[in-house]
Amino acid sequence: MPEITLSAGTVEYEDTGGEGPVVVLLHGLVHDASVWRKVIAELRTDHRLLAPTLPYGSHRRPMTRPPTPDLVNELVAEFLERLDLRDVTLVESDCGRAQTVAARHPRRLARLVLISCEAFDNYPPGLPGRMITAACGVPGGIPLMVRVLGLKPLRRLPVGLGALTKRPVPDEIVDRWLRPLRTDPAIRRDFRHYGTHVRRTELLEAARGLRYFDRPALVVWATEDRMMPREHGRLLAELLPRGRLVELNDTRTLIAEDRPERLASLLRWFVAEG
Repeated sequence: MPEITLSAGTVEYEDTGGEGPVVVLLHGLVHDASVWRKVIAELRTDHRLLAPTLPYGSHRRPMTRPPTPDLVNELVAEFLERLDLRDVTLVESDCGRAQTVAARHPRRLARLVLISCEAFDNYPPGLPGRMITAACGVPGGIPLMVRVLGLKPLRRLPVGLGALTKRPVPDEIVDRWLRPLRTDPAIRRDFRHYGTHVRRTELLEAARGLRYFDRPALVVWATEDRMMPREHGRLLAELLPRGRLVELNDTRTLIAEDRPERLASLLRWFVAEG
């Protein structure tokens, strides 16, 4: 896997290469780039897809500066700059950093795709978001959280992947996501610092900035999402000057896991027509 050393540390990333349109895929907390594996498989023949593993707890290289949501925003912008990526379609699921990047650093972006994600005042989102905040705030909370999520019979609980997907995520993928937090104290320190430095006004500020994002934007929302209010999808699409909303049934937050073929089809259409 290629990696790039940025101002806050080394970031690993997937890169399919090729001459097609550039699509950058951003994941959520306690996931890595593998959450996009099925979408990448669908699109790699005619797109260049890049998926960085951000310092969200499933990263394998500890940061040299403690991560915060604001720092991750800058890392994403720096990633685009350092790799000289142009006319980028920036796609994000679950987390809300792409909103701030689009509002503050739009220069390299041609399009924006927001997929069932944190927005407005829903930050941290839902019961899993509150659980992560609590785990980061008490001594021993993160190891306990990882032990609970690591137990296979409990993986479908509504505080874990049961809130994020309708269909079970393969155990080998979940184990991959949890391994860094389970085995590396430096990764746990990164995750704790991130979780205790959330600015609850960040996405409200981003929403104000999105009013001036004048490029095509697609909002894809899961109608059965348990974490991200359905009305937030509509509000984001209305807020963006060139926003469009597509709602999908039979999926929760991680549409890339539940309905990857349909999501890939939407992305292909949007990149070609948007």
